[in-house]
Amino acid sequence: MLAATGLLDGKTVATHWRYSEALARRFPQVNVDASVLYIGDGRIFTSAGSSAGIDLLLHLVRCDFGAEKANAVARRLVMPAHREGGQAQYIERPVVPERGTLAPLLDAMRANLAGDHSISRLARAAAMSERTFLRRFREATGTTPGEWLINTRIDAARELLEQTRGSIDEISAAAGFGSVEALRHHFRRRFGISPATYRRNYLPGGPQVRADA
Repeated sequence: MLAATGLLDGKTVATHWRYSEALARRFPQVNVDASVLYIGDGRIFTSAGSSAGIDLLLHLVRCDFGAEKANAVARRLVMPAHREGGQAQYIERPVVPERGTLAPLLDAMRANLAGDHSISRLARAAAMSERTFLRRFREATGTTPGEWLINTRIDAARELLEQTRGSIDEISAAAGFGSVEALRHHFRRRFGISPATYRRNYLPGGPQVRADA
C-alpha cells in the first residue's frame, strides 16, 4: 500500500522475504532489501513481518528513549531487545532459543566474556566430550561457541556504547575483545559501521541510519 502511494519511491524498504521479489517487480522504483528485519529511510520505517514489526517498534523506543527503556519493554514482551543479523538467517533455520542443561554455562560465559572459552575447556565444564558438546551447543543456541561468543561480546559492546561514555578501548576490554581492532572488525562485519559511528547515531539528535545497522 505504501509503495502504491509513491511514498517509497527512491527509498530502501524491508518486507518479508517471501514477497520481496514480487514487490521489487511491481515497484521497480523502490529499493527492496530482503536481507534485513527492519529498516528506516528518512521518516519511513518498514519491517519484514509480524515479529520483525515488534523488533522495529523496540528500535523506535530505543531511539527515542534509550536502551534501558527498550530493554524494559522487551522484558515485558518476553522477547529479546535486539535480534542480530537479518531475516536471511530465519529462512532455512531459525535461531533456536537457548535451552537445556547448557544454560548455566552460557550464563558463566556472559559473566566472564574475556575468559578462556576454548572448546576443550567448555566441554570439560559441561562434562561432555568435545564432539557431544559442539552438537549440544548448536542444538541449544543455533550456532557455534565461537560465533555465540562473538555475538554476545558485540551485544555487550553495543549496550555500553549506548549507555556509557567509556572510551572505545574501555568498552573493548569490558566486552571481552582482545583489542580495539578486534572490536572494530567484528562490529563492522555485523553492523556495517564502526563502534564510534554507531555511538554517534544513538546520541540525541543524531543522524537517522538504517535500522538494521
